[in-house]
Amino acid sequence: MELRVLRYFLAVAREESISGAAEYLHLSQPTISRQLMDLEEELGKKLFIRGNRSITLTEEGNLLRKRAGEIIDLVEKTTNELSAMDSDLAGDIYVGAGETEGVHFLTRTARKLQAQYPQLHFHISSGDARDVTDQLDKGLIDFGLLFEPINQNKYNTYRLPVYDTWGVLMRRDSPLAEKTSISPRDITDKPLIVSRNLQEGSPLDGWLGKSLRGLNVAATYSLAYNASLMVEDGMGYALVLDRIINTSGDSPLCFRPLAPALHAHMSIVWKKYQVFSKPAEKFLTILRMEDGEPKEN
Repeated sequence: MELRVLRYFLAVAREESISGAAEYLHLSQPTISRQLMDLEEELGKKLFIRGNRSITLTEEGNLLRKRAGEIIDLVEKTTNELSAMDSDLAGDIYVGAGETEGVHFLTRTARKLQAQYPQLHFHISSGDARDVTDQLDKGLIDFGLLFEPINQNKYNTYRLPVYDTWGVLMRRDSPLAEKTSISPRDITDKPLIVSRNLQEGSPLDGWLGKSLRGLNVAATYSLAYNASLMVEDGMGYALVLDRIINTSGDSPLCFRPLAPALHAHMSIVWKKYQVFSKPAEKFLTILRMEDGEPKEN
């Protein structure tokens, strides 16, 4: 597969028509049609369902669309890194992170780095732990910001000097809102909304004294904002980290920390045997300097 043809394929998938893709790419329709037919023949798979008014993707086409996007992103990232090697520290730094105030630690480091090297560009992609590790494994990002525990066999880690605190997000008119903190027995009989990343043996299991599977898990979430909407609509109580959802002012929601307190420590992680670009290497160096001596595992 040639990158040029993959770009044609992505244009057709996006525009849902040969004519729209041809106009976007400034090419003739026969040229694009011929290239796509050759691609289908090369792969031995039908990628498109050609209708009267639009083109839709087959199951195989949808898979190729996802992979083609990743391939193009990785090639562009690599090209930028190679181009930056001959420059005075210019280029891009890619970080994946979930919802946490800990991102401030990274952005403060990025700001200091850009003050010294204005040609550096900082990119954050948002997602939960599954999304971040998937991008790390595919080489689409340099670093990930993850909560512990972290797979030490796959990643190098550097623990940041910050942490978030677990608690319960609930409606202000909930009976539990009268409490200043939440104990395990307060929620054992309540409908709970939990992160999809919580696995057997998570720190919350230890706090509860039992597995989350033994409780009434009414729903799961990947982003805390969506969890807040479920709470607002009365679906249950969400186990979330503090300072993510704004509960001040006239918000119908409130947050109560767990008791005993349960903290979520976070680390910046990267693939073992990672070969860093110059900007990424400099970013990690400055990040460590922000906290004195390194605490790499």
